[in-house]
Amino acid sequence: MSCPITDPGGEDTTVPPAMLHGLAPGMVSPGDEVLLQFLYAFLPKPPVSTSPSLCCAAVAADKTDRVSRLPDDLLRRVVSLLPAKDGARTTVLSSRWRGLWRSAPTVLVDTHLLLGGDGQLRPARPGAISRAVTDAVSAALESHPGSFPFVSLTCSFMDGADRSLLARWFQLLATKGVDELVFVNRPWPLRGLRLPSSLFSCASLCRLCIGAWVFPDTAALPRGAAFPNLHQLVLGCIAMEDKDLEFVLAVSPVLEILTVTGSLSPLRARLTSHSLRCAQFCLSILEEVAVVDAPSLERFFLWRNWNERQTKICTTVKIGHAPKLRVLGYLEPGVHMLQIGNTIIKAGTKASTHTTVPSVQMLAVQLQFGVRGEVKMLPSFLRCFPSIETLVVESRVVREPASNLSLKIWHETGPVECVQSHLKILTFHELQGNRNEFDFLMFIAQNAHKLERMFIVMKNDLTYAERQVVVAGVGALYSANWASRYCRVQYLSSCYPIGGGSWSLQAGSDLSIDDPFEAFPED
Repeated sequence: MSCPITDPGGEDTTVPPAMLHGLAPGMVSPGDEVLLQFLYAFLPKPPVSTSPSLCCAAVAADKTDRVSRLPDDLLRRVVSLLPAKDGARTTVLSSRWRGLWRSAPTVLVDTHLLLGGDGQLRPARPGAISRAVTDAVSAALESHPGSFPFVSLTCSFMDGADRSLLARWFQLLATKGVDELVFVNRPWPLRGLRLPSSLFSCASLCRLCIGAWVFPDTAALPRGAAFPNLHQLVLGCIAMEDKDLEFVLAVSPVLEILTVTGSLSPLRARLTSHSLRCAQFCLSILEEVAVVDAPSLERFFLWRNWNERQTKICTTVKIGHAPKLRVLGYLEPGVHMLQIGNTIIKAGTKASTHTTVPSVQMLAVQLQFGVRGEVKMLPSFLRCFPSIETLVVESRVVREPASNLSLKIWHETGPVECVQSHLKILTFHELQGNRNEFDFLMFIAQNAHKLERMFIVMKNDLTYAERQVVVAGVGALYSANWASRYCRVQYLSSCYPIGGGSWSLQAGSDLSIDDPFEAFPED
């Protein structure tokens, strides 16, 4: 085990925030920067820290060695809570401590091996520092015979020449029972570097986060390669094919949470899993995503995937067998082509047993209220989910000439079961003062008999003229004939600099949070 690593040339290894990804500013495009920010923000935090807050005042007055009197099991626990390099240093204390270190579980975080390592820094460039980190990781894995419950490898600039080394790392981790693994390569460019197939030998894994890699050819993996204990999988900035995702789902029989943030190749994702409870697709190139057979799926999230508005090509969203699906978002009317069972939902589609998903209670949608086709699709989308109790609507900035719709479209809509009979909470994000937005809010106010709370979040950069329109619209809304006598309305200003809602990857994957969209908790 090594001490913090310094550059042999004497160069300062502290990385400024602008080089968090290990690349100089300007080498990463704005789109790639967003992808990497999402990836790094979602990586699990190590269970140990290099900068704990300790109080030594009591120890200074009493020089008695009380620590050595503690039983081995307790001392072993103490060692396991230290960063790997500090745990290794305890071996110089005595032969007893050497035995404790060898049998104690070790948390290995490669950023802790850097000078000033705080779990956040990454080497500024490939070269001496990166090679030193790689050597230190190899030494740690080879020298420590105990288990590695948590391993985070995010600051080595791997290349094709390191494949045998990576294979050795995964062989060691497989034999030492790694529980959680974070494995992120130097971010860009990928250059076709494939994940070593030996990763799939780590059968003990319960949580796996992979970033900035090309998926291996799963058809060529050794027979028996599987993740029998994997509960959570994060794939970030990854290049993979449809069959690769299907393979991973097939060999992960207890997988509960799947997050794909930044799939870099066009993907037609098919979700077939009896254990999956949450699936998230964010900033990915999606041609189609289909919930084929997911009897345990409770949450399904889609957020700003690239094949949508940017290419003017619809992403097909299919919902098949998902009897427990409770939370769904963000659907985009006119951008997503929604298919329930074998029926493609169109404007004017009637509700029936073949076109509804009655289990969904929370729905989030994004749309441009100035685009006729999207507004006309919204009632049809709402009819597909007759049991909605919480509805989140995000109004997006119109990027094409706005259509001058009138309230007539909502008068002609007819009954929408979820609005009339179930809706309790409506959150409307990024109100811009568009007349069509207020027409929709008026429709909700006049038809939602069980509505308890309405949150209206105004876009924070409205001009004076736009604010005057908002004031007029609010006045009309207050004077409406509300279907619910007990609804509380709350107006707020958005805290998002470029708009958006309250959902996040963290909230979406935290199954203990009942409402992942809740921006304004109950008083």
